[in-house]
Amino acid sequence: MRFWAWLLVVVVLAVGVGAAIYFLRPVTGPARDLTLVGDVTRGQYLIRLGDCITCHTDKKNGVAELGGGPALATQFGTFYAPNITSDPTVGIGSWTIEQFAKAMSDGEGPQGHLYPVFPYQHYTLMSDQDIADLYAALQEVPPVTTPAKPHELSFPFNIRLVLAGWKNLFFAPRRYEADASHSEQWNRGRYLVEGAGHCVMCHSPRNLLGAIETGKELSGNPAGGVGGKAPSLLAEKLTERGYDVTSLASALSDGFTPDFDVLGSAMGEVITDGTSHWTDADREAVASYLLGVE
Repeated sequence: MRFWAWLLVVVVLAVGVGAAIYFLRPVTGPARDLTLVGDVTRGQYLIRLGDCITCHTDKKNGVAELGGGPALATQFGTFYAPNITSDPTVGIGSWTIEQFAKAMSDGEGPQGHLYPVFPYQHYTLMSDQDIADLYAALQEVPPVTTPAKPHELSFPFNIRLVLAGWKNLFFAPRRYEADASHSEQWNRGRYLVEGAGHCVMCHSPRNLLGAIETGKELSGNPAGGVGGKAPSLLAEKLTERGYDVTSLASALSDGFTPDFDVLGSAMGEVITDGTSHWTDADREAVASYLLGVE
C-alpha cells in the first residue's frame, strides 16, 4: 500500500511540475527591429489611432493628458490605466525602446506581466515602424508627476505571475500579415480593427477568464466588460442598423448614426479622443473592412 501511495505522490508532483513549466514559460513574438528612427509626428497620430488618451486620461478628475486613467471595473477587480507621460519616475520616461516594445508586443513591462485590459493582444500586430514612432511621440509628452492609482484586485488576480498561465492559454504574439487576395484599403482597415485601433477588444464576447471567444470576434459584447457593453460590428448587423461605408465612416468622425442618434458613453469618448482625429482614408478603410466592401 505504501508503494502505491508514494507512486501517487510522484505522479501528482510530476504533473504539477509539468503544468508549472508549461504555464509559466515565456510568451514572446518575433523579434522587432528597434534600430528604426521614430517619427514624432507619426507617433502623435498613432496615439489617436490607439485611443491612448481615452484610457490613460481621467478627465473627470482633472488628470492631465495621459497622466493616468479613470476606474475600469471588471469581474476581476478595478483597473486604472497608468501614467504614460515622459515623467521618468511615475511615467514611462525612463523606459527604453526595448522595454516599450516588449510591453506593446508581448504584454510584459518592467514590473512584470501586464493585465490584458491593456490591449497588447492587438498592439502586438503593429509594425516595427509604428512602435518606434509611438515610442518617440510618448517620450515627448509633457511629464505628469502624479502617479496613477494602483489596481484594486482580489486574490489571486493581484498576483502578476498568474498572467503567465493566461498568456499561454490565450495569447499568441505576432505581427500583422497583409492578405494579398484583398485590396490595400481592406488590409489597412483590418490592421486598424484588429491591431492599432483594437475594435475587436471591446466589440467581442469574452469567456469566464476574460479572453475573447474564438470565432466570435466583433459579434458584440452585450454582457459588458472591458469598455462596457458594445454592439456587433459584423457586416450584416451594421447593415441592419442602416450603415453603409459613407455613413459608418461619418459616424466615426462626428458620432451621428444613420437615424440621427448620437453614439455616446464609451464610444463617444473613443470618437472624441480617437477616431474623429483619424484621416478620412483610415475611417473609410475601417468602414470598408467591417462592411466587406472593396
